[in-house]
Amino acid sequence: MAEMWSTLELALWNLLHRPGLADIADILVVAAIVYKLLMLTRETRGSAVLKGLLLLLVLVGISNMVGLTALNWLLTAVINNGPIVLVILFQPEIRKALEQIGRGARIDVRRADAQEDADKLIDEIIRCLLNLSRRRVGALIVFEGKTGLKDIIENGIPLDSQITAGLLENIFEPNTPLHDGAVVIRDKRIMSAASFLSLTDASISHDLGTRHRAALGVSETTDATVLIVSEETGIISMARGGKLMRHLDQKALRTILEGMYKPQRKGIGKLLKRGRKEGDK
Repeated sequence: MAEMWSTLELALWNLLHRPGLADIADILVVAAIVYKLLMLTRETRGSAVLKGLLLLLVLVGISNMVGLTALNWLLTAVINNGPIVLVILFQPEIRKALEQIGRGARIDVRRADAQEDADKLIDEIIRCLLNLSRRRVGALIVFEGKTGLKDIIENGIPLDSQITAGLLENIFEPNTPLHDGAVVIRDKRIMSAASFLSLTDASISHDLGTRHRAALGVSETTDATVLIVSEETGIISMARGGKLMRHLDQKALRTILEGMYKPQRKGIGKLLKRGRKEGDK
């Protein structure tokens, strides 16, 4: 371990005093590996373990430079036995990384099918919403944006399942365990059902119920897009940025969903300009 740390110190000294192409390449490779590890462990228990490991390495370096011999000996002993512990702790992440490497040869094929997958996903969501609207079954679907909704996902029932019209309709079917609350969708996965949202304090029309208040509430504090089906009228609405747009038809729904799953489509901008705060009515 001491030899390894001496090598790291020498590499750092060389980088600070006479950096070359090899040093720059070395740093870029290490940065890429660290970034990949962070992405693989994001929002998992491994994330906290990885942060703890990085902190431990920093403490080893500080104790070595300052001359805290006992502390450096203790931390070095822990790190010397670290590889076995890491394999055990990061077993799911290591497996995931190896699977991704094994699928590397098919990445281009998957990208070629991305457009078709997005179209299929949009069709499934639209079919679900139109069926629920026709039957006047209430629904509340939250699409996560750049603002993470982990706290909302965790207060519901975890699913992490593929998006299909049948599954979504079954979730919102009255008198079933999951129908009360919101479904949270992250990218192309249903992350949770029966999640509860904070209600808005804004003044809205009296003919709008708890679902609309909850949709406006989450849209005021995050960049999420929320689609609502009214149980009383069957009207489909959208909440975004604290604004509510009502009476959405199939064409409007497609424009909204393509704006999320096909960002190159700009039609959603014109649609959003027609929306206004429900409280202004």
